[in-house]
Amino acid sequence: MSKKILFFIPFLWLAAIFVPVFAQEKADTTYTFRFVPQKDMFYVPLDGNERELARLLECVRRNKDSILGGSLPLYVDGYCNSLDNEKENLRMAAIRSNRVKSELIVRGGIKEECFITRNHASDSKDYVMVTIKVPAPTSLPRNEEVKDAPEIQEKEKNDNVVIGKKEEKPAEEAQVQPVQTGQAIVKENNQPARQSLPTGEVGGAFSLRANLLRWATLTPDLGLEWRVHPSWGILVNGSWTSWSWNGKDRRYALWEVMPEVRYYTGKEKRGYLGAMFKAGEFNYKLSATGKQGDLMGGGITGGYLLRLNKALSLDFSVALGCLHADYEKYEVTGGVRVCRGTETKNWWGPVNAGVTLVYFFK
Repeated sequence: MSKKILFFIPFLWLAAIFVPVFAQEKADTTYTFRFVPQKDMFYVPLDGNERELARLLECVRRNKDSILGGSLPLYVDGYCNSLDNEKENLRMAAIRSNRVKSELIVRGGIKEECFITRNHASDSKDYVMVTIKVPAPTSLPRNEEVKDAPEIQEKEKNDNVVIGKKEEKPAEEAQVQPVQTGQAIVKENNQPARQSLPTGEVGGAFSLRANLLRWATLTPDLGLEWRVHPSWGILVNGSWTSWSWNGKDRRYALWEVMPEVRYYTGKEKRGYLGAMFKAGEFNYKLSATGKQGDLMGGGITGGYLLRLNKALSLDFSVALGCLHADYEKYEVTGGVRVCRGTETKNWWGPVNAGVTLVYFFK
């Protein structure tokens, strides 16, 4: 037994020397915030951003003295590749970086001087990454000279802040593969990268809509869509018109409101399926007999978004379902309307169609 103890003593001695050395390796923590392609708004509740921000603020709180003292800078890298050229991508990346920094300044109580910012017009990234190089607790072995420690720290700083040159990635970060536009990387303390929602081509959180088919029939039509998620949209369209001619013997008037919920499919989120509801009133007299009443119904919608440029798209849509109408028939005699009975009708089939011009707000 004594021989075995003597055999393990050298290994214990080596461990006492080298374990503190390994403990000097830095512990880099990276936080990534996802942005909607082509948009600069920082949606905190979107796709894990709120969770990432909470973790980052906690890290800032723990190291606030070092951050404010300048010994622990926050590296902010903004990426954008969803615009038309490099200049616009760099401008968008800079705005996104400032959005994230503003949250940290307001919520974390730090200053602009605490950041080192770099912006990139990347081919494969569309997010903002914040890196804090938090040093692990260090201890040097006995009889080890520490006179080189300032030079080592200065070398690490220079290795991580290179202006105009490509940054060399540490070995543990080299395994993280680039992600497609609209995805996020979540990596902390060398844990495997995790991707969030699939990519999506989203014009903006809000868009203004005008059904050109309605306008072609002299029926003004406007709508608004709120893209609450890259895959989900809530929209409402409204139409109104009132025409009389031939001494009021002919009449074309109506109003309609049509709310709708959509689910966008595919990688670029251009095709969609949805459910709509329609309600309104009408007054048609295009012949000797007129019809006046109200309608209500709904159905299933489907369509496709054709992108024209950064701000405009065409939305081709059709809806199939049922409409219920209660109306009275009338004739005009001597300028006086005379009722000729009432009717109720149910219509199954196409209940709406549109070629809609869509404008995405910046």
